[in-house]
Amino acid sequence: MRMDPWRLTGLRLLVLVVAIGIWHVLTDPDLIPPFYFSDPARAAFFFGRPFKVFGTIIDWFVTGEIFGHLAITLLETALGFVVGAVLGLGVGLWLALSPTASAILDPYIKGFNSMPRVVLAPIFAVWFGLGVWSKVALGVTLVFFVVFFNVYQGVREVSPNIIASARMLGAGPRQLLRSIYLPSAMSWVFASLHNAVGLAFVGAVVGEYLGSARGVGYLILQAEGTFDINTVFAGILVLTAFALLLDMAVGVVERRLLLWQPKMSETEPT
Repeated sequence: MRMDPWRLTGLRLLVLVVAIGIWHVLTDPDLIPPFYFSDPARAAFFFGRPFKVFGTIIDWFVTGEIFGHLAITLLETALGFVVGAVLGLGVGLWLALSPTASAILDPYIKGFNSMPRVVLAPIFAVWFGLGVWSKVALGVTLVFFVVFFNVYQGVREVSPNIIASARMLGAGPRQLLRSIYLPSAMSWVFASLHNAVGLAFVGAVVGEYLGSARGVGYLILQAEGTFDINTVFAGILVLTAFALLLDMAVGVVERRLLLWQPKMSETEPT
């Protein structure tokens, strides 16, 4: 049964309010149980104070301090996301439709995929410098394989009977690609893009950790150096909020392109 949108929104906000309330109680020296820490103020040191965290975020946006850093991080994330997704889609289609090339490159692709890509960050810093492109390169490596394997699997799962029937009706390679292979892979592509959003942010922030003078990751790193846990949480929440916005944008595109799919109720289990 489909839940009323307003009621659903209200329940979601209630969960958020309860979570913030629990966070506030557990980090308030005046409210925290005496057995939680020998010194109740240590709870706030380790977990921050929600109102101070939100105060930091508000101050960032009011003073404009965050905009330059956020613009750099979002640029790195967007470029890594788009380039990685396009490469993953292209290479995934190519290898799925070319069994010979797939058989030759299979061990190399699996080898690169099994490599912890985060260790490539210092290499990219040497190759591309400490600017935007080293972070973009790291993001591309994280996004590429997620999209690639989903596209590859989506194309390979097309029924041979459908392909044979289309060829009997005179469909050429381009028509097969446009009318059968791509529609079959699209649901897999968008499933991978939702996962790739977070990975693109990971690539940008990890790159900023290893060497940068701007970016939200740089702000978080500076706050960690001074044990300012409130600013650390503020940076994390800002990144999370914009990751959700990017994921929502992917969802909007998905709904526009996959109109042929049956709609699933938000309250039904997936």
